[in-house]
Amino acid sequence: MKKLALLFAGLSLFVATGCNDDGDNTMEYPLVGVWQPLKEVVTTVEVGEEPVSDLITYTDCEKESRWRFNTEASGKRTRNGDIGTTTPQCAIISDQNFTYTYDRSAKTVVIKYQGIVEPSNGKIVTLNDTTLNLSIREETQDPTVYKTRTYTMRRIPQ
Repeated sequence: MKKLALLFAGLSLFVATGCNDDGDNTMEYPLVGVWQPLKEVVTTVEVGEEPVSDLITYTDCEKESRWRFNTEASGKRTRNGDIGTTTPQCAIISDQNFTYTYDRSAKTVVIKYQGIVEPSNGKIVTLNDTTLNLSIREETQDPTVYKTRTYTMRRIPQ
């Protein structure tokens, strides 16, 4: 009888603690936050040709730029750059307010910059607690050319 009670207790413990592995242990991280751009890769693909990618590394000044994604589906992109020739000064060269929609399941982002008619269509390549790789498709005049600009960014803790 003791063995039966122990077996029942063991089975109860097993059922209570867990055979609940649904296989979906991936953590979802929010896009909302402040991001520091570190570099970008511009990839151009012409029909019938091999893709060509160019790495653009940012200066320390350019790394002071920020992308801010707010919870209200709005945001702001601030770009910094060196101004001046003899003794360049790091300064804000543009501030762009935007609204965005983020489809978490498809990992797509549509960014609509204030004052610009056509929205930018993007894809989240990587999104975790520290890194965002955001690939934005650029419109070209030539329909046989496909061009993307992929930004690598680091989350700025708030």
